[in-house]
Amino acid sequence: MISRLEDFRAYNCAMELGENVWQVVTKWKYFDKSTIGQQLVTAVDSVAANLSEGLGRYHFRETKNLTYYSRGSLFETKTWLTKAHTRQLISDDQFVKFIETIELLGKMINSYIKTLGNFKESSLNDRTIEPYT
Repeated sequence: MISRLEDFRAYNCAMELGENVWQVVTKWKYFDKSTIGQQLVTAVDSVAANLSEGLGRYHFRETKNLTYYSRGSLFETKTWLTKAHTRQLISDDQFVKFIETIELLGKMINSYIKTLGNFKESSLNDRTIEPYT
């Protein structure tokens, strides 16, 4: 059972991904930061933000919708990372590591969504769910 945000594995993974992306983007030149960098950081930070907001809502539909938004932001992050890689702003090794993390996090989020689908609204209100994350 998730009783604290810090126990939510998908959230923790998303937070770590966001920090790793931030460390890379802050070293870019101004133009790169102001175009791709800002979009990338906004997208990756939105993954964890939507997971945490959904967990804090205590309403089934809102929790599920915000988790879907999180997954959408994860896909957007992949797009911006691909653009950064294509434009040689990140190395092949960095790109591969980021994509591996995105794939793992995507599986975690999908499992969480599936778990949410197995519970009624009252279960979420009581916070008795145990996601597979």
